[in-house]
Amino acid sequence: MPLNWSHPLIPQRADPHLSLHDGRYWFTASVPGFDAIELRSAARIEDLPGASPRIVWTRHEQGPASWHIWAPELHRVDGRWLIYFAGGERDDIWKIRMHVLENAHADPTQGEWIERGQIHTPLDDFALDATTFRHGGEQYLCWAEADRARQGKTNLYLATLANAWTLKSAPTLISEAVLPWERVGFAVNEGPAVLQRFGRVLVAYSAAVTDANYCMGLVWADAQADLLDPSVWHKSPTPVFASANGQYGPGHNSFTTTLDGRTDLLVYHARSYRDIVGDPLHDPNRHARVQPFGWRADGLPDFGQPQPDGPVQAVDA
Repeated sequence: MPLNWSHPLIPQRADPHLSLHDGRYWFTASVPGFDAIELRSAARIEDLPGASPRIVWTRHEQGPASWHIWAPELHRVDGRWLIYFAGGERDDIWKIRMHVLENAHADPTQGEWIERGQIHTPLDDFALDATTFRHGGEQYLCWAEADRARQGKTNLYLATLANAWTLKSAPTLISEAVLPWERVGFAVNEGPAVLQRFGRVLVAYSAAVTDANYCMGLVWADAQADLLDPSVWHKSPTPVFASANGQYGPGHNSFTTTLDGRTDLLVYHARSYRDIVGDPLHDPNRHARVQPFGWRADGLPDFGQPQPDGPVQAVDA
């Protein structure tokens, strides 16, 4: 079907999450003030820029989730809406932990968002970027977390869930920031996004400091394997998506499809310039972008390169 939107799709929205439910797209992302969670929705991707954003939750005045509200994701699980997000504390801004909101209303911009609280992990350290998926009759959580016994700032973990905010299994380390391109500036694996295709469970993630070096990596496992066995996970030795065509630091992605389900879409943020004045975290110009991608003969995704500004371009399947 035709691709009628342009790059960038929505300016100044980092960590974009775009999902398709019952013929309607839902978009959320980190807002520049890191102080609230907004949702916007449209029947077509090209209508999202003009859709009015609705604030569904704002940060607390103090305590948990009162600072650095990052990377919300909207998920539909068992007939309820969930928002996973990360937040720090006003008096301890780097005490970042994962939190969950739940809404039973059919429309996530309506009804009441109930705070289900923090997702507690055994490490109880800097933790963020929770995402969830169902596989083999289990609901899984994948996230990034620091482990002070390891050299990396954050690595990727996977566990099954007892409910949306409670781990059922012990976490499994599925990717550690050990490769040189993952360790530029900071040793980071973060922002996991899950694809299930062609007999594999694939997790794209982002690596390195959040400037022009930021890029995407990929790990995958056989869909029939025990996903909680770390030995079943394979890792690309090189980035699978990196700066190009005047777009810098592409990453923190999510996945969706066209309305007909025939074309896979990569949702990510990038900046349109390389050099940043000051801390990259406080530069607001990571813009949300959406582009199609194809698949290689070996069943792994071919994300290509970030497309230049302007009309989105189709790619070969």
